[in-house]
Amino acid sequence: QVQLVESGGGLVQAGGSLRLSCAASGRAFNSRVMGWFRQAPGKGREFVSLINQSGGMTYYADSVKGRFTSSRDNAKNTVYLQMNSLKPEDTAVYYCAASRSVSSDYAKYDDWGRGTQVTVSS
Repeated sequence: QVQLVESGGGLVQAGGSLRLSCAASGRAFNSRVMGWFRQAPGKGREFVSLINQSGGMTYYADSVKGRFTSSRDNAKNTVYLQMNSLKPEDTAVYYCAASRSVSSDYAKYDDWGRGTQVTVSS
């Protein structure tokens, strides 16, 4: 099991940037695929990105491709989501999650953080 805590959310103007962090505890972090998901009010949980165990492979939703970048520091048990050129439609609660498999399906993720709010004003 991996315990996850997100940070770095906040209020930003359209076109701005934020970097989210997800700190993990537990020895299993290095063996987990890490994903980012988001949920806007009244909508379902949406896949944003994932990064494999080594950090050598990433995958992004089309809606964020070219604007968001995921990275991880296994020595610090932390995964990051750098978000640039933010748009009002990026407003959501962002969650990090851990999985044993490479998947964009939230059902494949076993461990979840509590989320951090990102609000982008127009």
